[in-house]
Amino acid sequence: MTRSFVFPGQGSQSVGMGKELAQNMPVAAQVFEEVNDALSQNLSGLMFEGPSDDLTLTQNAQPALMAVSVAVIRVLEKDFDVKLREVSAYVAGHSLGEYSALTVSGALKLEDTARLLKLRGEAMQRAVPVGVGAMAAILGLDFEAVQKVAEEAAEQEEVCTAANDNADGQVVISGHKAAVERAIEMAKEKGAKRGIILPVSAPFHCALMRPAAEEMADALADTNIFKPVIPILTNVTAAPESNPENIRKYLVEQVTGRVRWRETILKMHELGVDKIVEAGTGKVLTGMVRRICREMTGTSLQSPADIEAFAASLK
Repeated sequence: MTRSFVFPGQGSQSVGMGKELAQNMPVAAQVFEEVNDALSQNLSGLMFEGPSDDLTLTQNAQPALMAVSVAVIRVLEKDFDVKLREVSAYVAGHSLGEYSALTVSGALKLEDTARLLKLRGEAMQRAVPVGVGAMAAILGLDFEAVQKVAEEAAEQEEVCTAANDNADGQVVISGHKAAVERAIEMAKEKGAKRGIILPVSAPFHCALMRPAAEEMADALADTNIFKPVIPILTNVTAAPESNPENIRKYLVEQVTGRVRWRETILKMHELGVDKIVEAGTGKVLTGMVRRICREMTGTSLQSPADIEAFAASLK
């Protein structure tokens, strides 16, 4: 069996995330304290108790999801003596999850990641006024069909593009709200089963995020990035990468670029991976695995019991 670890992106957050880990695993509690200190914010209190509206804010959800993912891996490594580089051939993360993957693989320091994700969330929110942009999931059409619909839906100077190629029949579009709404109706005419406006505060992974990409370029230029101990498949290339300068470049491009998740999982399979382990909050990526490649299986690690069972399965 060859496995890779993957890390969730925005949308997986929920009030109570990480609380059981913190209560039962001092190593996890330490991770949350390190993130709190890096941000000068009681983010863990928001994660554990809410309110949900505040946790869902992009600048809070992004570092919160990363913190839980890193906590799961630190518990696995320190409490169960399972070294990630020995049990995972590759790592990857969905959108902000890429930062989680880089942190657990040693490419980024935890405190730097926390600050970068806080800035990333704030920059994304600043880039487009609330209500101007939107994102929607188009279900039942392949990527090429959705991309064509998105292009046709954009009028004059509007932006509308396929932003997340998540799985077969599940593609997310992003851009100006009016264009996204037109694309939903056009997709239904082309045979889409559903088009669902997503509850997000900004249109991620499209050209409207260019101001945020510029902010991230400045921040990343001042951040130390090290060679990861495990190759990471990046969102931008859907291919393994270990060069720190390429990683820096791809993190900037990722802000406006497409999340090539379906291609990432297929590339892992091509490289011999047959088991995906999702570390962090939720099971979104685990659910996608079988839709993308039936020859691969997925499992999620969220709770102390999940981590203990996984560690036991390795013996």
